[in-house]
Amino acid sequence: MHRKDLINRLLNYKTSFMEEAGMVSRTLEFIQNHTNCFDRHLMHGHVSGSAWVVNPARTHTLLLHHRKLDRWFQPGGHADGDPDILQVVIKEVSEESGIDVSHIRLLSDNVFDVDIHTIYPSEHDERHIHYDVRFLIEIDDQLEIPGNDESHQIGWVALSQVSRFNNMRSLYRMTRKTEQMFR
Repeated sequence: MHRKDLINRLLNYKTSFMEEAGMVSRTLEFIQNHTNCFDRHLMHGHVSGSAWVVNPARTHTLLLHHRKLDRWFQPGGHADGDPDILQVVIKEVSEESGIDVSHIRLLSDNVFDVDIHTIYPSEHDERHIHYDVRFLIEIDDQLEIPGNDESHQIGWVALSQVSRFNNMRSLYRMTRKTEQMFR
């Protein structure tokens, strides 16, 4: 698989959020202009993948308190050179949740959300941009979620409470999309 797959997914993706539509255009331009867009060593920015994980009832999402960034986020991470962004997302969900891949259900291979955000300098990384492509995943909320050492805490959060954990616009947007899709 090559970056062309992700380019095609983004070309076919439509959003009703104007701010996100701009990020889709900028992400496409970035990918088209950087053959190594999946490589985290491309220090000014790179493609990352994450998942909006919902429970079967579509009332909760899985959030983790990220150890390095000290904030609540959805599972996800660096592609580390892998252009198969769907596999990257599933791998990251499994690693960060501690749940076996067999319990992770991709609800659609269509893009669910796109976000561009800055990762500020830390002891681990220089300042850089994530061109984050997100997919919708389901996990049974009755399963134990052991997590891993990348987060301080992980758990299910009611959609109505997401903004209390993280009030970033992108989490608001994914919450709204979930509410609109599954009413």
